Amino acid sequence: MFEAEASVFQKAGIKIGADQTETEEHLLAEALAAFPVNLRNNALEMARLYAVLFSFENHVREFIRQTLSENEGVDWIDKLPQKVKQHAETRQQTAHQDSWLEGEKTDLLGFLDFGHLAQVILNKWEHFESIIPSQHWLKQRMDELEKSRNFIAHNRMLLPSEFQRMYMYIADWNRVVGL
Repeated sequence: MFEAEASVFQKAGIKIGADQTETEEHLLAEALAAFPVNLRNNALEMARLYAVLFSFENHVREFIRQTLSENEGVDWIDKLPQKVKQHAETRQQTAHQDSWLEGEKTDLLGFLDFGHLAQVILNKWEHFESIIPSQHWLKQRMDELEKSRNFIAHNRMLLPSEFQRMYMYIADWNRVVGL
């Protein structure tokens, strides 16, 4: 009962219980301690960017899911472009075969590559055109973000200008599409 009541206060911005920030920072510092300072600093910079990108990418997935389910009904996933759907299904089957690997395996959209997300929106443009300014606007931002995303996914350090580009494109998306 207390946890349910506490969450109401926490959502309102009221701190309840011990502050876990210091503990989490200590655990992170301990986990990174074995590595040289320059790698630790780069890792912490990239971790923030990864968190923003993770949130953005999954927000786009949810945006697609909501828009298509509202416009095409509960079977919207069956109406995805065949190649895109097959790609996701193959990756999903592989994930199930790798039974030792734990994690979310039921969401087919989660198995699409980042680049497929723009393809789905473009293929179903009639459902998105009232929200997204233009196909060019979408493609430009998603292509640029995908390039940076792939750098991050392969543990390569980005330059500060790339950080700013990613933050700018994601801010554009949030301003236009909303969260």
